[in-house]
Amino acid sequence: MSSLNTNSTGSSYGVLALPKIAYGRGSYLYDTDGKRYLDGSGGPAVYCLGHAHPEVTEAVKAQLDRVAHGYRYLFISDAMEELTEIIRRNTDGYFGNIVFVTSGSEAVESCLKIALQYHTARGEKSRRRFISRRRSWHGNTLGALSVSDFKTRREAFEGSLLDVSFVSSANTYRLPEGVNAEGLVTYLANELEEEILKIGADKVAAFIFEPVVGAAGGVVPAPEGYAKAVADVCRRHGVLLISDEVMCGSGRTGTWRALAEDGVVPDIMSIAKGLAAGYQPLGAALYSDHVHETLMAAHGGAMTGHTFTGHTSACAAGVAVQKIVTRDGLLDRVLARGAILQRELRAALSDVGEVGDVRGRGFFIGLEMVADPVSKEPFPAYASLHAAIGRRAFEAGLICYPCTGNVGGVAGDTVILAPPYNASEEELGEIISILSRAIRDSVAEVRRTVTSR
Repeated sequence: MSSLNTNSTGSSYGVLALPKIAYGRGSYLYDTDGKRYLDGSGGPAVYCLGHAHPEVTEAVKAQLDRVAHGYRYLFISDAMEELTEIIRRNTDGYFGNIVFVTSGSEAVESCLKIALQYHTARGEKSRRRFISRRRSWHGNTLGALSVSDFKTRREAFEGSLLDVSFVSSANTYRLPEGVNAEGLVTYLANELEEEILKIGADKVAAFIFEPVVGAAGGVVPAPEGYAKAVADVCRRHGVLLISDEVMCGSGRTGTWRALAEDGVVPDIMSIAKGLAAGYQPLGAALYSDHVHETLMAAHGGAMTGHTFTGHTSACAAGVAVQKIVTRDGLLDRVLARGAILQRELRAALSDVGEVGDVRGRGFFIGLEMVADPVSKEPFPAYASLHAAIGRRAFEAGLICYPCTGNVGGVAGDTVILAPPYNASEEELGEIISILSRAIRDSVAEVRRTVTSR
């Protein structure tokens, strides 16, 4: 075991001395000591086809044998053109205007820049402000971090972030004070409109949100009708709608666009993790024809991108991944099997009152832990229940994604599962078995810790 890397990311998983990776096969990873780990969260919801898929590996090798990267200001490529057409088809023709980047943070940053450029192109340069939601996570670049409400990841950079307004999260498990579930959508839509009017509609560029919140909330799908309600508010006031689907998109929820289930098409959207499934770094900012035409008329196109935008071998990996997902009917499986997986988790943990909520869509599932299932009071932050669960699961050979801070920014323990779309029935059963034990043992340990203080 190596103790060289004990950074905050490692410790949030509960793993303080990180083992050295040796190789991966399917849903499993192996370290240099020969220990096997079932990747129940796809790392951070990335590896949607597992590891070392031979077809994807061969596609990347074949591209590297020809050329690794043709610089975007000099060449286009077959891989980029083919991936663009795949995305256009997978988004029902809505998004064929794409800036390919190499991370989710870059994708979100590009979305923000496209929104600002769009308003400039229309002669409304006063629209500089963004509105986001509490308990959201959009990335590590300064712009993406600015629109994120993740206390522990923001606080070191406060003072150099954009001036962003935040409205309430759309969480039916943790309702705003005085609001019931039936009135939540109306409350949230009104709150957004009031914030736009408070700032001044002529000053607001865009509202950005995750259709299913990932790390910041522990997989929180917005309630039915929410996306349509906020889209209507935005359209009334000329505010662009940005859907951040870096984590929940590319099929993770069972539809290629997470917002497709909500019947809403945003103006701009970001994708990344499942696009190339971790075989190469790849993300993308997608924007509508209306936005594209406005940018073209004023500036000749989107004024964002980087040296590795449209990276050829990364696009080749994306093509291979998306072809396999389509050919093998994996989204239908994720949509159907995900609902069953949630029921199986609830049944396996039905006797553990501290499992307050099991939620999600498709193969994107979150479990929220609470000290009191009636009041929903979280465990104290010092107890680090999420880290204890992550550590025990990892020691038992299961990778999950433990998170904290979804209550007040510092407390609130969640665990995310995001298995490969092609995980076998046996592997899904193993995830439930190991995680259930890890949760039971960790809750018992934390209960003793809290009681003894």
